[in-house]
Amino acid sequence: MAGAGLRATARRWLLCGGHGGPRAASSSPSCPGCGPPGPGAHCPSTPRSAPADGGDISAHLWARYQDMRRLVHDLLPPEVCSLLNPAAIYANNEISLSDVEVYGFDYDYTLAQYADALHPEIFNAARDILIEHYKYPEGIRKYDYDPSFAIRGLHYDIQKSLLMKIDAFHYVQLGTAYRGLQPVPDDEVIDLYGGTQHIPLYQMSGFYGKGPSIKQFMDIFSLPEMALLSCVVDYFLGHGLEFDQVHLYKDVTDAIRDVHVKGLMYQWIEQDMEKYILRGDETFAVLSRLVAHGKQLFLITNSPFSFVDKGMRHMVGPDWRQLFDVVIVQADKPNFFTDRRKPFRKLDEKGSLHWDRISRLEKGKIYRQGNLFDFLRLTEWRGPRVLYFGDHLYSDLADLMLRHGWRTGAIIPELEREIRIINTEQYMHSLTWQQALTGLLERMQTYQDAESRQVLATWMKERQELRCITKALFNAQFGSIFRTFHNPTYFSRRLVRFSDLYMASLSCLLNYRVDFTFYPRRTPLQHEAPLWMDQLCTGCMKTPFLGDMAHIR
Repeated sequence: MAGAGLRATARRWLLCGGHGGPRAASSSPSCPGCGPPGPGAHCPSTPRSAPADGGDISAHLWARYQDMRRLVHDLLPPEVCSLLNPAAIYANNEISLSDVEVYGFDYDYTLAQYADALHPEIFNAARDILIEHYKYPEGIRKYDYDPSFAIRGLHYDIQKSLLMKIDAFHYVQLGTAYRGLQPVPDDEVIDLYGGTQHIPLYQMSGFYGKGPSIKQFMDIFSLPEMALLSCVVDYFLGHGLEFDQVHLYKDVTDAIRDVHVKGLMYQWIEQDMEKYILRGDETFAVLSRLVAHGKQLFLITNSPFSFVDKGMRHMVGPDWRQLFDVVIVQADKPNFFTDRRKPFRKLDEKGSLHWDRISRLEKGKIYRQGNLFDFLRLTEWRGPRVLYFGDHLYSDLADLMLRHGWRTGAIIPELEREIRIINTEQYMHSLTWQQALTGLLERMQTYQDAESRQVLATWMKERQELRCITKALFNAQFGSIFRTFHNPTYFSRRLVRFSDLYMASLSCLLNYRVDFTFYPRRTPLQHEAPLWMDQLCTGCMKTPFLGDMAHIR
């Protein structure tokens, strides 16, 4: 049936991210993939002939538009939604778990997943530190934490007090630049950067997300930091107070740091682990399963032992250290991976440091600081037989993948929510029509008379409205952490570069065998996927050898 063939093609098209897929089964030599033409039927992929006498081009364009509308409606069956599994593991690189002998873990937001209720506590404590210790205006106390304001992966231009979202090509996504809590007009953003949306490489954040004037917020703990920074800027601007952008940025980041350094966050979690720690039983199940299959485990975390010990006892039990071959706390990542100077020191049960030289790393013992080079020498755990999981792409994963050849897994808790949004009918219809309309704009731009330009301008406006609708489904201010309107975000670029696998939580491992092989989907390059949606009926395009190209998808 024609509809079945189109729907099958649609599924492949959607899974390829909106690009052309293999040709649908031919039903008729006159229009392969579309079936025999009926009375008055018109294949949307067959270009309607433009008026030969230069007649009503506008009517011709709108007829193509309506053809596309009907095609999109036919190509989206109800079952096309819910294609993605929020509990799945997604691969950037092919990796077989049967080759992995050693599993390593970060602690915060990896072994221990925290509830969002922690963020307002961090925000409030840092806000009060600003007021009471840094003598900031009392009026700042009126601000409360807004969990819907910021997303992970944003950049902050310190000199311009701009919080913004940047894509993989260093372009600011217009409509996502905020000064304080107010959006900055697109024209102003372009003027601020010398008439362009592009941020030069030398201004961008460095290897660890900290550039000379622009910082990228990469960890989940940075969400309350971005919120507080925006609130303080909003207060100063709203009250006409002059301020030094550098001082304000440093004071806010120092206040957030004090919440961690003074142990306030540790105290809150320790006092109510049931409230703040999520999925502890699943963490226990993952670790126990790996050990039962003969895998070696280690822990490298920046958190102190007393905090980690209480959390692991809550999730795993009093004998949790027997699951791990090596436990390293207060490691000072990312310096742990690059600085050879700090030696390991042994801790006793009370947290007191020993002075003896470390010649081997023993199971059941606790070690502090150290460095990766001594770790590799003492354990001989090298290369792709080691798989390390962490939530921070820079501090946890980058050096291990690029310098040492370990396999890496990124824990991205936001992935679960984003996939649930992607699976909604509203998102699918919005994105599909947006892609189809973009294809129309590309091909119909050959018509350049006044009426045609007016039609194209109307389509362009509708496309922009669709983009804004799709963006707002994820976050009203900044959209998805993985995409700008079309391009991957800068965060996504780093995610692909620094992780072999990524998932919403460590518990996703329970859905796979310990010898499972992950195969990344072959995402079409632009020259491998030349078709837009209404061209999926490939026989109508008379494209040579297109059927033979199906294998490259």
